[in-house]
Amino acid sequence: MTVTTSTPPAVKPNKAQSQFGVAWQQFRKNRTAQVGGFLLILLYLLAIFAPFVAIDGLSNYSTSNITRFHPPTPIHMRDPETGSYGRPFVYKYGQQLNMETFVNEYKPTKEKCPIYFGVRGDSYKILGLFPGNLHLFGTGQADPQCHVYPFGGEALGRDLFTRTMYASQISLTIGVGAVLLTTLIGILMGAAAAFFGGFVDTLIMRLVEVIASIPYLFLLIMLRAVFPRDINPILALYMILGLLAFISWGGLARAVRGQLMSVREQDFVSAAQALGASNGRIMWRHMLPTMTTYIIVGLSLGIPGAILTESGLSFLGIGAVEPYVSWGSLLAQAQESGLSSINQRPWVLIPGFFIVFTVMCFQLLGDGLRDAFDPRKRQ
Repeated sequence: MTVTTSTPPAVKPNKAQSQFGVAWQQFRKNRTAQVGGFLLILLYLLAIFAPFVAIDGLSNYSTSNITRFHPPTPIHMRDPETGSYGRPFVYKYGQQLNMETFVNEYKPTKEKCPIYFGVRGDSYKILGLFPGNLHLFGTGQADPQCHVYPFGGEALGRDLFTRTMYASQISLTIGVGAVLLTTLIGILMGAAAAFFGGFVDTLIMRLVEVIASIPYLFLLIMLRAVFPRDINPILALYMILGLLAFISWGGLARAVRGQLMSVREQDFVSAAQALGASNGRIMWRHMLPTMTTYIIVGLSLGIPGAILTESGLSFLGIGAVEPYVSWGSLLAQAQESGLSSINQRPWVLIPGFFIVFTVMCFQLLGDGLRDAFDPRKRQ
């Protein structure tokens, strides 16, 4: 009698996950970080398609019907006369002189201004490449005095919603661009100091100490003051980006240097040197990849700092200049009128809300990435 025994199927070993795979699984468990990342994606999409989302052109205003500090116009979905729902509309506003304060006040009239979607208006180029003149919504060109102001108007009567959308392009772009440039300079300087040591290390660290010894804001103002005030606005924006990168790389260079000095003594670096690998290959293929986690987290936490710095410079009048605008330069209008900005026209503070909101989203995302890459905080 022959007894046959069945062989149990071989159990395949679990495939080892990479560091990024484990970090992604941990990040998916952090709902607040995911919300922050989603909102940031939404903000950057609005910045890219700002000309399409905006109602007007960047600097459009009427010379005959000046609507200085026009209040926000509520959008109505229901007709109060019939009680039925239909096409959204806003009421047309008229100006009346207050005989007590001698200031023009805006009062809604009974005339309705219907809102249309996909209206033709000012021409633009998305990303400077794709031309168009289609806008997401608006009141059309039938009555120039019939206009929708979702965020109200500013000092010259220009639509604040339009200018806020355009301002997001400057503030968000400079924030990301400055931090990327800072990271590149900091990594190169820190890696060179750690790998070569000696005179190179001393020179780079002394340069870091010199830059760090000068007050941050004073150094920015001093460097910006060297250039003429009537400089090309686009060139001024690139200058701001370069200045932010120039004074911000020291801290990252120190961290990279300290981390790589310990990595330099590891066995895999010695093995690469024994096999005849060049200095560049050792630095780029073996040493710098160990800084990947630190760099990713540093980027997410450094971008809001750059946005705040650029907004501060524009608030002081040495950042983005006309015809371009950033959130900081828009917020400067709130400071011009003092407390009346809060009491009479609080809508001029809306660009400040965008600054706080963006920084908060970056902080949520940065905290989530830091927890995901930290083995001690994994769930």
